[in-house]
Amino acid sequence: MNRQSISLTQPNDDWLKAQVESKEYSSKSELINDLVRQARKQQRQMDWLKAKIEKAEESGFTEESKEEILRQSKLLLNE
Repeated sequence: MNRQSISLTQPNDDWLKAQVESKEYSSKSELINDLVRQARKQQRQMDWLKAKIEKAEESGFTEESKEEILRQSKLLLNE
């Protein structure tokens, strides 16, 4: 496993510490690895969605632009 040194803002460090203290994670490293896995999964989902949107847009299935559909999707994901 690779070791890294990172700098965190105080609020982010406080949040990480609180997650570990709440026994949600055993260490900051475990938490950060989980956050990276989640971000990678979200990126794969967005890539899949972008490909589907491009295919629909090219086929004439929708009049909305890829950017508009992605904006709407992101709004729904953040609710």
